[in-house]
Amino acid sequence: MNETEAPLRRRVTLRDVAALAGVSPSTASKALNDRPGQVSTSTKERVREVAERLGFTPNALAQAMHSSRTGTVGLITDDLEGRFSLPILMGAEDAFGAGRTSVFLCDGRGDPIRESHHLKALVGRDVDGLIVVGARPDARPSVSHRVPMPVVYAYAPSEDSQDLAVVPDNTRAGELAAEHLVAMGRTRIAHISGDPTYSAAQNRAAGIATVLDAHGLEQVGPTQFGAWDEPWGRAATRNLLEHRTAVDAIIGGSDRITRGIIETVRASGREIPSDIAVVSFDNWEPLISGSQPSLTSVDFGFKQIGRRAAHLLSAALDGQPPAQRVETVTPKLVIRNSSTGT
Repeated sequence: MNETEAPLRRRVTLRDVAALAGVSPSTASKALNDRPGQVSTSTKERVREVAERLGFTPNALAQAMHSSRTGTVGLITDDLEGRFSLPILMGAEDAFGAGRTSVFLCDGRGDPIRESHHLKALVGRDVDGLIVVGARPDARPSVSHRVPMPVVYAYAPSEDSQDLAVVPDNTRAGELAAEHLVAMGRTRIAHISGDPTYSAAQNRAAGIATVLDAHGLEQVGPTQFGAWDEPWGRAATRNLLEHRTAVDAIIGGSDRITRGIIETVRASGREIPSDIAVVSFDNWEPLISGSQPSLTSVDFGFKQIGRRAAHLLSAALDGQPPAQRVETVTPKLVIRNSSTGT
């Protein structure tokens, strides 16, 4: 029998994995449980590769009895469309690891009564911890004092500064969009955003303004604030083109707004990006997949937010103090044809 094959006469143990990977059983355990900062990345990869080859499956019941945990986590969201919650859920599940932790997804629908019901149900299931996903990036009411387990807030921070949270950097997102357009030689840049009561809208506008100021450029007209939808994108773009003809770039406040922008720019007889370059925010696959031309958009790293939230929650369960209460995930710009023409 090949030494890398799983033994047939008995269950593969952690010691089998450790021996073949050339590490101690305790190091193998830390690698398989993805405890941050305790095992190098190369060692984690080696141990996991050996575990997969051997077909090693941790005994969930034994783990639960040893750790007094159930191996379950609740995720409560107010994001009805799944734009934020689904990739955050996927990132959290990736970090927790398949087969080690199950995540129960609950939709609060922005209703405090429904959210309270889900909290009671999750507490009744003895989940080990909670991840709470907001529908907008503004601080939301804390639920930490209502449950007997650790809570991490994702996308939207808690109103309680002592709560743990992982949030996107909307100011940096605005900077990325403006920096790219300036690098492309655009000097007449307009900005059509969403609801002005959202901190995301204000922070992105601030980031854009900072970059334009640094390059001695003036934004074409004030930022137009409105709704987060295509009709607003169309209406604002018509207004812009009717009154501000010297525009060579538009930054849309969201992919949905930007679809309206692109439709209206093309209907006016202008070409994208040769006449007007377009950049957006969210990089949401259901909207960008059918965009013509393909849409340059800022990706906020929602999966990464989910992964970091899971790591924070795992550390809290292990009694490890956080390095900081609120972590910020840096976005990245995904460049496509709408801004470069290539």
